[in-house]
Amino acid sequence: MYILDTIAAIATPLGAGGIGIVRVSGPDSESIGKLIFSGSKKIIGGGFESHRLFYGRFFHPSDGFLIDEGMLVLMRAPRSYTREDVLELHCHGGYLIVSKLLDACVAAGARLAEPGEFTRRAFLNGRIDLAQAESISDIISSSTDRSLALAQSQREGHLSRSLAELRSPLIDALALVEAYIDFPEDEVDPLVIGAVLDRIAAVRSSLQKLLDTFTTAKVLREGVSVLLLGRPNAGKSSLLNALTGTERAIVSHLPGTTRDLIEETVSLYGLPVKIIDAAGIRSHHFDSVEQEGVRRALDKVGSADLILLLIDGSKPVLNEDLELASNLGKTPYLLVLTKSDLPHMVDTAKFENAIGICPVSAKQAVGINDLTMFIYDYFVSSSVVSSDGVALVSTVRHRDILLRAFSSLERFSYNQLINSPPELLSLDLREALSALGEITGETTADELLDLIFSSFCIGK
Repeated sequence: MYILDTIAAIATPLGAGGIGIVRVSGPDSESIGKLIFSGSKKIIGGGFESHRLFYGRFFHPSDGFLIDEGMLVLMRAPRSYTREDVLELHCHGGYLIVSKLLDACVAAGARLAEPGEFTRRAFLNGRIDLAQAESISDIISSSTDRSLALAQSQREGHLSRSLAELRSPLIDALALVEAYIDFPEDEVDPLVIGAVLDRIAAVRSSLQKLLDTFTTAKVLREGVSVLLLGRPNAGKSSLLNALTGTERAIVSHLPGTTRDLIEETVSLYGLPVKIIDAAGIRSHHFDSVEQEGVRRALDKVGSADLILLLIDGSKPVLNEDLELASNLGKTPYLLVLTKSDLPHMVDTAKFENAIGICPVSAKQAVGINDLTMFIYDYFVSSSVVSSDGVALVSTVRHRDILLRAFSSLERFSYNQLINSPPELLSLDLREALSALGEITGETTADELLDLIFSSFCIGK
């Protein structure tokens, strides 16, 4: 696909830094470079040698204003990110400098790129498919080794290759069904029909396995939130500090020290976990500030993925503890018995709705590893992440598309069983194929492409 215009954008974060990069892509990339760059070495044949760095100065084409000195590299099509001519201008990383350099590129003939437009051009020019394009944004936003590995797996095309393998038998089945529509007088070998049905069943089974990876892959990609809940002085702030390895929260023997929500994100074995330390819950609040903190804590109950209900294990259970547990209703919570280095005084049988019990001592660093492993195992299926190179489904969009494809194949099997007309069977197969094509971009509407790439940063 040949795109007529040339785009430009700042490709590095704005602010002071050692290096700033302005990226240009399109047919006028080289001519823009010639207009704004003057190098110390003579440019061979009036142009730039591809994939070679040139040192020189950048000037504004309108008035010759010296912007900066730096490096220029031209990557000729198709050996570039977008499969177009791509120009990168490397300058000092000050906000004013890179902004002036971008303005010079626009004055020389480029237009400002839209969000994600470089990656969109890479997709439209056939360098990557849509699933791989989406992974670029995930790579940039990855916060743990596991989430990065998941994004890299998709960028390498593991999901795309799995879908291609599933499409092949569907295409064969569709060809057979449509041949029967075109030549109804010809008899189809029952053995051939049986083989087709077996392959459709295998595709359904493979789709189900992909769908089964969604829950684990989604939490590895997006992370989870864990709320620390309990009465004042139950040990919430101490546990937050132990889990994060920092002195993030103030620890005091005085009740009600934590008045507001304190949030800290950590990596537990590669799982991004946002830990939320909330104000202590008690019947009688000291003042209006503490009351507001309690209200905010209770508001978080419905949105947290897991609640750690902290009980001081060195003291008998109070009615306030039981009332707090009962108010959680069906919300899953792990009972965490703090101060386990002291004599145990809690009757855990009273907390019958807890999904587990974990004694810890933040002071002695006892039980912290068991707690982190429980949190990890609660969200992550080890069987899903045990093998490298396995295709995983991590986005809601992909999951919903696969569910549609699965439903289409279920209808196909049912319609074949009740001897429905071949036209209906053909429609079922076409819908399944079209759905799978939406993930890789073969059958995706422009409106959906606009939505996907609008979430990217400008320079990507």
